[in-house]
Amino acid sequence: MAAKEMRAAYTETLLELAKEDPRIVVVEADLMKATGTTPFKTAFPERAFDVGVAEANMLGVAAGLAAEGKIPFAATFGCFASRRAFDQFFMSGAYARLPVKLVGTDPGISAAFNGGTHMPFEDLGIMRMVPGIDIIEPSDPVSLKALVRKLAASGKVGYLRLHRKAIEALYPEGEAFELGKGKLLREGKDVVIVALGAIMVPEALAAAKILEAEGIEAAVIDAISVKPLDAGLIGEWIGKTGAVVTAENHQKMGGLGSAVAELIAESELQGCRLARVGVADEFGEVGTQDWLKTRFGLSAEDIAAAARSLVAGKGKRKQV
Repeated sequence: MAAKEMRAAYTETLLELAKEDPRIVVVEADLMKATGTTPFKTAFPERAFDVGVAEANMLGVAAGLAAEGKIPFAATFGCFASRRAFDQFFMSGAYARLPVKLVGTDPGISAAFNGGTHMPFEDLGIMRMVPGIDIIEPSDPVSLKALVRKLAASGKVGYLRLHRKAIEALYPEGEAFELGKGKLLREGKDVVIVALGAIMVPEALAAAKILEAEGIEAAVIDAISVKPLDAGLIGEWIGKTGAVVTAENHQKMGGLGSAVAELIAESELQGCRLARVGVADEFGEVGTQDWLKTRFGLSAEDIAAAARSLVAGKGKRKQV
């Protein structure tokens, strides 16, 4: 299947939902062109609200609409969604138990030439602290379209981490998805790679091929959901392999890697080995996405190296 812009898939789904359900509304903060929702405004001008460069106000408006029975999707760059407007989202949306759907676009290094100020490496860690929230990062247009529908129907507050750019489909049309559930993409007996998002899932699959050429069999899981984490699927494959690499376009702290580490610490999986591939404790930079992958250690080679080290060290107690 040809590559498709994720933002186009997002807006197509909102348009479909809006035709089916008059409660669907869109709230934006001067970024309709960037997030791709201009066609929604054209089709449903009375259900599209642009509050200007005022992200906290965007979420206040979204919460007000939700309180009146609407299902609002409020979108902005992920850096603003998490850092700038978090308190409004937490208090007006989550604390009030209103079904506000916050969409944070351009996650991590996908911000590219917008640079470090617009490069959220911490949004998942921030959002995981919200009680009762659904947090998802779809890896392709098929999963995105299915999960936008699930978010709309959930009746809960949600955070969608949205890669805007063109991505090739990983899944066939009609594939079923559920909030809180991941997908096993590949089986393997030596190590499991748990990856998240449109950048890191393809890198994980490429890493598995590198390892296969070396005689290492790596399973690959598309985590999809960070909260709730699919503890059943991920725990099953950690148990089968005894070694897990997490791969995320995010800081190593607070996101997928931390969630998996918590799962291991609080279960009967403590004997397994864990490596986290993600951004170290630093800020973003300007660059192409490919350059940034190398700069921050997010490439298939980095994932393969982490897996290789775990497999070589199986059965050995790590010295602290």
